[in-house]
Amino acid sequence: MFAALLGYLVWQQQSGPAGVVPALQIGGPFTLASSKGGTVSSESLKGAPYGMFFGFTHCPMVCPTTLTEMQAAMAALGDDAKDFRLFFVTVDPERDTREFVADYLSNFDPRMEGLIPTVAELPALAKAFRVFYQKVPTSDGSYTMDHTATVFLFNRDGNFAGTLAFDEDPKTRATKLQRLVKK
Repeated sequence: MFAALLGYLVWQQQSGPAGVVPALQIGGPFTLASSKGGTVSSESLKGAPYGMFFGFTHCPMVCPTTLTEMQAAMAALGDDAKDFRLFFVTVDPERDTREFVADYLSNFDPRMEGLIPTVAELPALAKAFRVFYQKVPTSDGSYTMDHTATVFLFNRDGNFAGTLAFDEDPKTRATKLQRLVKK
């Protein structure tokens, strides 16, 4: 489904010279509150590869599964991934405070860090990263969040370098990450 969305977004872009479709722009400048204190900016990340995953701490399956799979992939890469960081960007800033995200991520690899946009910052951030999110009421009066289930990869220059799909084949995931961290 994500591949179809990317295809559609590329199709919507204007054609460049000689009918060439320009590369899809994913990401953009940001400065967000960190679960480890302070802020993280896209500019400060240049020099090391990183991934960004948009989710929420009350997620019953996709988020913990993705973080567990990424933890295993990072461990399998060993020293090659020592500079790689994964950012968990909440799409539920109403519930996901800095402290709550920090506690949640303490169950995973220490290279995973939470980024907490404000409610006002989230729409522009989601648009820049082509991320879908939507609050969905539940029968108990609470809510859950529908969201894009993709890890976005960025190279050492801070440029979009690819994606990892939810529940992607571990060998494919490892190959993509190996290629990213070796460049």
